[in-house]
Amino acid sequence: MRQLSQSLGESNIVGWNSAETEGVVKSAGRVLKILELFDVLRREAPVYEVSELLDLPQSSTSVLLRTMVVMGYLQFNPKTRAFSPTTRVALLGNWVNGPMISDGLLMRLLQRVNARTNQAVVVAVRNQIWSEYIHVVQSTNSVRLFVVKGSRRPLIRSGTGLMLLADLPDSDIKRIAMRTNAEGDAGKPPYCIPTLMEEIAEIRRRGWAATFDTITKGGGMIAMRLPKAANEEQLAIGVPGATESLRANQDSYLDVLREETARYAEWRRSHEADDPYGRA
Repeated sequence: MRQLSQSLGESNIVGWNSAETEGVVKSAGRVLKILELFDVLRREAPVYEVSELLDLPQSSTSVLLRTMVVMGYLQFNPKTRAFSPTTRVALLGNWVNGPMISDGLLMRLLQRVNARTNQAVVVAVRNQIWSEYIHVVQSTNSVRLFVVKGSRRPLIRSGTGLMLLADLPDSDIKRIAMRTNAEGDAGKPPYCIPTLMEEIAEIRRRGWAATFDTITKGGGMIAMRLPKAANEEQLAIGVPGATESLRANQDSYLDVLREETARYAEWRRSHEADDPYGRA
């Protein structure tokens, strides 16, 4: 973990979890973690580094990396004895939400928010009782929190999570809260469900969510929902950062999110109207 921080020149890394996800077949989970690690590093890496950063046995890491080479998802550089993803990885899933992702609209949105705020920007989706960051654009500030793609936060305790919960029926929200409380750390007090429902009602009214110091001490998140088509899953966009900075700039960041999500919605309408293939 320390080496990853040093190699990226970051002082704070948020969201890394080396523990195996409960209920996930280890080999499948490790393959996905390897791919997500390369997305963070954005360079080739030798076996020992992948093993150390993901806290995995080096022997099984070596077997997985070489298997991924045989399958065409990684390539091996014999000079550096390091591995890196192939173009095949970049093409995986490019048919999913094509107009939104592969045609560049979502990336354009994230880059604009990043440029206007100088803060990190995340896209999150609901994964059971979690808000999971499926894409991250890192902050350009010299002092920053480094947010790891693939990080998961409890829906009931995170900015993006609360924003995603706001679109669900109250009965589902209460069920998620009860499960989160039941599966939470023994040392943490259960979250008050009536308080949560009051917070959700306020988020629905104003259209945005903000959390400060709830998960990462000194860190927070300001989030909004992304416009979507009827057949798409709901996504949330969030601006994470230091609590002090987010509080001081909350109004301006909210203005940026409102303006850019509205621009994004217009991009999508124009793109879908002009698409000669009729993709929606």
